[in-house]
Amino acid sequence: MLRIQSAPLVTEPALTLLEGDAPAIGAVCSFTGLARDLGDHSGVESLFLEHYPGMTEAAIQDVIEKAAQRWAIHRTAVLHRVGEIQAAERIVFVGVSSRHRQEAFEACQFIMDYLKTSAPFWKKEITADGEGEWVEQKVSDREAALRWSDSDSA
Repeated sequence: MLRIQSAPLVTEPALTLLEGDAPAIGAVCSFTGLARDLGDHSGVESLFLEHYPGMTEAAIQDVIEKAAQRWAIHRTAVLHRVGEIQAAERIVFVGVSSRHRQEAFEACQFIMDYLKTSAPFWKKEITADGEGEWVEQKVSDREAALRWSDSDSA
């Protein structure tokens, strides 16, 4: 399951899909990213995410396939918001099911690290006056993704 949408994310159907009907499923690992309240004197009131339809889905599908080649995973779900997002709303959901927890944990982290560093999304922080600034990628996100580059970069 891969979905890019402007509507709020509903994760329960994705979790049900991940659990599936396969008796061999022993683990479901998921990550849900939320928009933080940036009321820390920065003046940021919301986020705005853009993507390039078609290209974004193809790029994410490619990393899902890389994860499936690297780990014995059963199913994967990636849901991602675009458009304006308020504090405490879900931005992203990544879920992986597998026979064993370690594979599910690692595949979920691999996919999420890719989304943070290489997926074609652009994020703008919007202030109370309606203006905003495009956000640069964090060094810490790039550093986290480097752990996967030894045998298969995203």
